[in-house]
Amino acid sequence: MIGVRLKWVALGALVAGALDLAFALSFAAWNGTAPLRLLQTVASGAFGKAAFEGGTPLAGAGLALHFGLSLLWALAFLWAARWRPVLARHPLASGVAFGVVVFLAMRLVVLPLSAFPFAVSFKPLASALDLLSHALLFGVPIALATRAALAPAMPSRQSTPPP
Repeated sequence: MIGVRLKWVALGALVAGALDLAFALSFAAWNGTAPLRLLQTVASGAFGKAAFEGGTPLAGAGLALHFGLSLLWALAFLWAARWRPVLARHPLASGVAFGVVVFLAMRLVVLPLSAFPFAVSFKPLASALDLLSHALLFGVPIALATRAALAPAMPSRQSTPPP
């Protein structure tokens, strides 16, 4: 049972991470930032400014860090849904809320405490789009995967026969 749950959570993390990354790469390209530079920016959370001098290997590290964080967030949601099963029963609402929490936690806690070499900003368009990305493209796939992971353990709703 645990193996099946972890497979669903890993799948949710992979899908959420890929969708979030696709958004980030698209938005970066729209702003003239190359994919390698974006992934180095992700790596800069662990390696600081040195990430920008590390070429492709540190871009690869950024990619690994991105998906590693996606997995950690998915595991956190699984833990929360096991503690509060209502989260798994309502994956759209809880996924959107979870995505907002992840957005805020990353911007207000994780990045400031990391080696990220830039000031965290909240530019209106970029922040609004990033918030929507986290809510819809990140949080919802994780919540849907968690629902599937916990489905065998969730009590089924019995409908009462009509009178």
